[in-house]
Amino acid sequence: MDVTARPAAADCRAVSEILSRVGDKWTIQVVVALRLGALRFNGLKRQVGGISQQMLTRTLKTLERDGMIERTVHPSTPPQVEYRLTPLGHSLSETVRQLADWAAAHTENIWENRLRYDTDHP
Repeated sequence: MDVTARPAAADCRAVSEILSRVGDKWTIQVVVALRLGALRFNGLKRQVGGISQQMLTRTLKTLERDGMIERTVHPSTPPQVEYRLTPLGHSLSETVRQLADWAAAHTENIWENRLRYDTDHP
């Protein structure tokens, strides 16, 4: 196989779709919130500031469909539902943590560059 060959357009679209989904601000915040353990819906809603109930529900369903989280219903009245990361979700959380570390380490430099650019390009 020629290693210099470009991937098929369908492969690029698939990767792009996945990156778009896992790079979504709500997905990242939910994954970060679940890094330390399982949470119930309202606990997640408190951890992820500013998310609506509808958006949290949609994000959780998408993450469950993609195999990033698992949903467990505990038999009680009313039923208690908790969410936790799967091994796949934990692997994403590590990548997100590395990206956050990079952003924190370079924030000052990026702000300086923005200020310099804005000054030079009024």
